[in-house]
Amino acid sequence: MSKPPIILSSQDLDRIEALLAALPASALAGKAELQAELDRAEVLSPEEMPATVVTMNSTVKFSILETGKEFCLTLVYPRDIDGSADRLSIFAPVGAALLGLSVGDELVWPGPGGKAMTVRVTEIVYQPERAGELHR
Repeated sequence: MSKPPIILSSQDLDRIEALLAALPASALAGKAELQAELDRAEVLSPEEMPATVVTMNSTVKFSILETGKEFCLTLVYPRDIDGSADRLSIFAPVGAALLGLSVGDELVWPGPGGKAMTVRVTEIVYQPERAGELHR
């Protein structure tokens, strides 16, 4: 299955690349995969971001096709995890897979332990750019 196109805001891209640059390669199992996704993304300004795209701090409904489980989580930077069960780090395998996808997209991605999983975005409940929060 080919990968769907992904769209990132310039602000999210700058922040994630700065975080990745500060991490040793061994500190994040999926660092190379996440960097490859960033490298292939179409980059737009926050003002141009389509409302159907997963951006940082978006609340997303998605499912893992192999398990049939559905989730509704907010994609956050590692510093914003704060132990909340409803938050998902960009550095978690599912978090890295979701970033930049649009509603209806599916992406096969290495899951915990390296086993492939297919992530499908079903709805964007909240997106900061759509809400006019362009410089969060």
